[in-house]
Amino acid sequence: MNKISTSLAVSLMIVTGIAGLAIGYTTNPQYKISMYDKTSMDFGRADRTLDLRYINAMISHHRGAMLLAEQVQNTTQRQGMKDLSAKILADEPGAIAELYQWKKDWYGDTRRVADPVVPNLGAYDEKFDLRFLNALIAHHEDGLIMTSDIKTKSSRTEILNNADAVDTFLTTTLKLFQDFRMEWYKI
Repeated sequence: MNKISTSLAVSLMIVTGIAGLAIGYTTNPQYKISMYDKTSMDFGRADRTLDLRYINAMISHHRGAMLLAEQVQNTTQRQGMKDLSAKILADEPGAIAELYQWKKDWYGDTRRVADPVVPNLGAYDEKFDLRFLNALIAHHEDGLIMTSDIKTKSSRTEILNNADAVDTFLTTTLKLFQDFRMEWYKI
């Protein structure tokens, strides 16, 4: 009798697990995406949580810029890079606060977004600023993918205006970073 109960319990756990995976896979577009592509910048289908996914991703994006800037602040020897990192550290908290407010107002969600993993730029040497520029260029390119995706899917005016503003800023500063890299490193 005990053998049958154990077998039945194990069988029910397996069936329940498979059913849970199937339900999660079919009802949550993010679950489907995360199963296959951990690096996707696609926000999934346009559903009721689309803007929340964008908000969370953009909060993480802004925090990533701050984490890179913090590494540069006390390490670089170039005043231009110090000024740039100071500007990032001064401007990004306001953008993050606005996104958190939208998240709370629209979704009642007060959870904090985890900080992203950013490259460790290492100790200062002749290529330190190049590593920072390369990281910022990749960071901006990722941001442009995010804004492009949300602009084709969201219908919320605030999100579309945010994506347009972020897109304009990223495009302008991306060119600036590429120019710095060419001037300083001939790359």
